[in-house]
Amino acid sequence: MEKKELSSLARQILAKNDAVSFYTQQEFDDSLALAKAEIMAVAIETSKRAVFIERKECARLVSELASQEDNGEVATALVNAARAIYNRIPSQMQ
Repeated sequence: MEKKELSSLARQILAKNDAVSFYTQQEFDDSLALAKAEIMAVAIETSKRAVFIERKECARLVSELASQEDNGEVATALVNAARAIYNRIPSQMQ
């Protein structure tokens, strides 16, 4: 891309304190890429957290159902299901 000399009017406008800052297309693209990456990182972490919260609540509900059952195969199966659900993402439990 060829650089052009600014006209005296353009220099005068840009010399004012209230002038708008201008950026090259590359600077804009770099900043946009960084912003997109930050947004995606937040979205991914938020999604992971939402899945963990949902999984934990499902485990709690299944555990509650198990406590309402008489001791037996159904209660044991529900307790095991709750434990399996709760342990799906152990690194997120910290």
